[in-house]
Amino acid sequence: MAKQNGNGENPPKGRTSVKSMESWIWDAACSIRGAADAAKYKDYILPLIFVKRLCDVFDDEIDRIAEKTKKTRTFALTMVKRDKSLVRFYMPIIPKDPEKETTWDVIRTLSTKIGQELTNILRSVAKENTSLQGIIDRIDFNATTHGQRDIDDDRLSKLIEKIAEKRLGLKDVEADIIGRSYEYLIRKFAEGSGQSAGEFYTPAEVGFIMAKIMDAEPGMEIYDPCCGSGGLLVKCELVMEEKMKLKSKTKYAPLKLYGQEFTPATWAMSKMNMVIHDMEGEIEIGDTLKSPKFKNRNKLKTFDRIVANPMWNQGKDSLSYISDDFFINDEMERFPAGSCGGKIDWGWMQHVLSSLNDKGQAAVILDTGAASRGSGNQGNNKEKDCRKWFVDNDLIEGVIYLPENLFYNTSAPGIVIFINKTKKHKGKVYLLHAGKEFEKGDPKNYITETGIDKIANYYKSFKEEDKFARLVNKDEIVKNDYNISPSRYIQITDAETYRPIGELIEELKALEEESINIDSELKTIFEKLGI
Repeated sequence: MAKQNGNGENPPKGRTSVKSMESWIWDAACSIRGAADAAKYKDYILPLIFVKRLCDVFDDEIDRIAEKTKKTRTFALTMVKRDKSLVRFYMPIIPKDPEKETTWDVIRTLSTKIGQELTNILRSVAKENTSLQGIIDRIDFNATTHGQRDIDDDRLSKLIEKIAEKRLGLKDVEADIIGRSYEYLIRKFAEGSGQSAGEFYTPAEVGFIMAKIMDAEPGMEIYDPCCGSGGLLVKCELVMEEKMKLKSKTKYAPLKLYGQEFTPATWAMSKMNMVIHDMEGEIEIGDTLKSPKFKNRNKLKTFDRIVANPMWNQGKDSLSYISDDFFINDEMERFPAGSCGGKIDWGWMQHVLSSLNDKGQAAVILDTGAASRGSGNQGNNKEKDCRKWFVDNDLIEGVIYLPENLFYNTSAPGIVIFINKTKKHKGKVYLLHAGKEFEKGDPKNYITETGIDKIANYYKSFKEEDKFARLVNKDEIVKNDYNISPSRYIQITDAETYRPIGELIEELKALEEESINIDSELKTIFEKLGI
């Protein structure tokens, strides 16, 4: 179980700090072709650092067995080979001289056909450890594109040597420290990945705000239906552990973590992220909307807490199976509010709601448009109708409006919508506008630790403050045509009116779509009339 170690700046003697680890891990990533190209090689770099951790921890376990039996490392390796349950992950790569050489030395001393040999080694490790299959054996370090190696042996050798500089064993670096450094590397890759960054990374500060508000208790079941690299789940566990530490509790059950991810490479990333944080999570691969993996017989499994950051503004045309009938005829009855129109944000919200138990709570990140599209427009709007259903059934506890330019695939601000099956303030929605709670960063803005605590503490106490947060009655939301965006109700500037440009653009798009639909309906009517 991962334990917190403060901020990592003053680790126990002999252990590595967060800053030192982050610097080394990024230098290792840049050793291939420099910072500008590092993100292109993330599928090679992340598994190698992961395997280095496995090798060093395996050596620690072998040393422990040798010390306990008062025998040699060679004897301990023989014992483990006979009974692999003595270690968490069995490494079938044995050095020539186990008394003097480490497991990683087998990789470090590769000199010919490095790409092929490294691929063979990782596949042999996966073969011995079924939980690693599909994770570290999916990468071919010898792969070519148009007859040229994607990463040649010289660069591979340089990367292996750079990774060898730091020992990542149990005595060298705590699971929390290497875990945070691993997520730092994922974040750095997100900076260089453009639009695709949103597929695997949610800014850490947003994840911690969500985790603090979710306030999970030991043993709870936590679910992320589109888990990316697993960061939101990891943060729920870290926040729970910190809470236990503050209560001076040392014996408690870890959270039970569940996730599903569509993209194979990102699924592998999430599995590695769990292991390197010394956490255990059940992460499945597949399309959650089409085929959710977590079920009890023919019904959805339900959870205590759900955290999610689904693709924003995903058009239903991007998924061939999505139609009005898909929502209406779902065999698991996940969509009580019905079809959600051209965008499937509220389809995700309905899946999340249906995956909560009777006392469940959820936090879902969406684009700001999901809170307002369709409101104030003439005619019917299915997205607004879904939002109306949630408000009328008193399921939305609150909405947080985030600062702009936090996310790596967009400069848009984003919102977090909270569902609570047992909400405290019936008939009200807590709205918090955190649009100014950020510091300028390069390339992205960020929320400070003070800002994280302020936002989370205000929300948990439902504290009201002018230009920041207020409890809004349902009647006022109805009057505003079910617009639940905090920017509609909280004025954060001295100007008479303030509407974010992104929100206005979304409303204009919605009006344009509505106009097209009306034109189409009129055309059909005129054709029937023979006009």
